Amino acid sequence: MHVRILPFGVLKDSLGSEPFAIDLPGGATVADLLARLGVQEPAVERLGIAVSINAEYASRSSVIQENDEVGLLPPVSGGSDAQASETVSQNVIRLTREIIEAEALVAAAKSGADGAVVVFDGIVRDNSRGRRTLHLDYESYEEMATKQMNELAGEANSRFGVRQVTMIHRLGRLRVGETSVLIIVASAHRAQAYEASRWLIDTLKKTVPIWKKETFVDGAIWADGEPFPQGYAVEGADGLGS
Repeated sequence: MHVRILPFGVLKDSLGSEPFAIDLPGGATVADLLARLGVQEPAVERLGIAVSINAEYASRSSVIQENDEVGLLPPVSGGSDAQASETVSQNVIRLTREIIEAEALVAAAKSGADGAVVVFDGIVRDNSRGRRTLHLDYESYEEMATKQMNELAGEANSRFGVRQVTMIHRLGRLRVGETSVLIIVASAHRAQAYEASRWLIDTLKKTVPIWKKETFVDGAIWADGEPFPQGYAVEGADGLGS
């Protein structure tokens, strides 16, 4: 059967930057696919990666079907230019290649029902690991990332009782001082807004398929991601070995 493979992040360095097709026998599982790819790139079997099937996280035992789209997802760092996608709770979720206008978005998030608006504005700093940063490049499995971000915002609404979440992430090349991710939480009470904001950024950085490549004055590397939460990774993590 015919399957489409999408490598992301550091895996692009060894498997290629473009999606590619592979033929598998009927009834093949994710484990079978990883073993097949591991012949070409052993890191596939040791990176602690997650795998998606049609933009949903999958396990090693998940069965792959004809024409499925399989994403190979290294630990994440945290569409075409996706437009705002709103849930029934009026959450605003967006991936964008445009500069994020934080002030205007904060103003738009406020409502007379709110007693607090908590803002997390993640910006590109000029150094990392003792090296001077020139710029960052962010890429994403956009369909899956937008879906995951919407689900996180909805969970924040119900879990913390906050009224509205705005969550916007930049893709493409970012310069020092530019906003990479903006999270705005509006709520009747400050405690819930603080808790939801911290939970959203921490969870986004672990589960949403967005990767960061850092370019320094003396070279470039894919940023090491945090290990996936239990139940996401299909292999044990031995480090990225870059």
